[in-house]
Amino acid sequence: MSHTHRHRSARRAVLTMLVTALVATTPVSAAPPPAAANAAVITTWNAVAVSTIPANPAAFLNYAFVHLAMYNAVVGITGAYEQYQWSAPAPHNASPEAAAAAAAHRVLVTYFPSAQATLDAQLAASLALIPDGGPQDKGIGYGLRAANRILALRANDGRFAPVTVPTADAAGEYSGPFAVPWLGGVKPLVLNSLQQFDAGSPPAIGTALYRAELEEVRTLGASDSTVRTEPQTLTARYFADVPFGPMEAALRDLAGRRGLDISDSARLFAATNTAIADALGTVWNDKLRTMWWRPISAIRETFDDGDPLTVADPTWAPLINTPPYPEWPSGLCAVISALSSSLVELTGGVDLNLVSPSQGLRHWDSKAVLDQIAVDARIWSGIHFRTADAVSIAIGNNTANWTFDHYFAPTD
Repeated sequence: MSHTHRHRSARRAVLTMLVTALVATTPVSAAPPPAAANAAVITTWNAVAVSTIPANPAAFLNYAFVHLAMYNAVVGITGAYEQYQWSAPAPHNASPEAAAAAAAHRVLVTYFPSAQATLDAQLAASLALIPDGGPQDKGIGYGLRAANRILALRANDGRFAPVTVPTADAAGEYSGPFAVPWLGGVKPLVLNSLQQFDAGSPPAIGTALYRAELEEVRTLGASDSTVRTEPQTLTARYFADVPFGPMEAALRDLAGRRGLDISDSARLFAATNTAIADALGTVWNDKLRTMWWRPISAIRETFDDGDPLTVADPTWAPLINTPPYPEWPSGLCAVISALSSSLVELTGGVDLNLVSPSQGLRHWDSKAVLDQIAVDARIWSGIHFRTADAVSIAIGNNTANWTFDHYFAPTD
């Protein structure tokens, strides 16, 4: 027998011994490894949250609560990412799907008890997809603990606090309704304070910048503008339609197209909505501080601004209805940039199918393009001055960057 043949025979003998030993020490009744957790529970409960939570600027705060509870419940079990302001260990072999569903249900039913029947039915539907037994029971229990942690963190956080809104008594001051003014004083989710990325003050009346921006929105943002192009008009109406539900739907679409697992999906929704919520809180804090008038008031009432170079146009109207809160700075632009920055952090770039109910689908694959067109769109809409949009892009960027610098990190 050759040396090579003897070597191969000896190696086969050793392998045979190892296999025999492994078989002998492996229990015959050992269960197969558990199937991968179904990430669809995250997108399902996102859709439930959107249908439950009223569509106003505070919606993103509530979206964040729901998704932070699901995120903690899931990653506490999978161990993929650091939990948000919590460190409770999960029971062995708990179901992350059951934990996510129970967590979302608990937060939503606590804040929106009138929807309990619908939420109970959805919870039953989610749990019906998970085998009964110990893992489901452990997951439910852990999900409730995760939800209770978020509820405790957000107790007495300034939501719904009474706010005395200043009245206008001079040029430049906003007069009119102010939706959810308490949002500007709510406890932030990740920022140290809502003044951390303060936008400063708007360009002063009488300055060259103020006059230029006033003229820009007067000509481009008028309902009967002869300067604004048809594509610009369509884009303005598009961005008026995309906040709240359509943005969450775009995240669901992205999670599905990317095939995100349950941990990555939970992180996508929690981190993005958290960044958006604190960016909006920053914007509302600035709105309360400055109470700056909207273009419709500035253009119609410029005869009161003390600047002889501005001329009043009392019949001027914007392309879209002016929202019920002050102008400085822009909420929509802060939301867009917080969204786009979060996607860059999470997925390496922007890949967003964002559908406007009135204008249809547009695909965005560039953060720079999405942010810039959002800025332009608010001017074409006739509801913002350019600087208010630009500073809000910075607010969203800074808030998202801070969010990922301090939270939602991989555990490895």
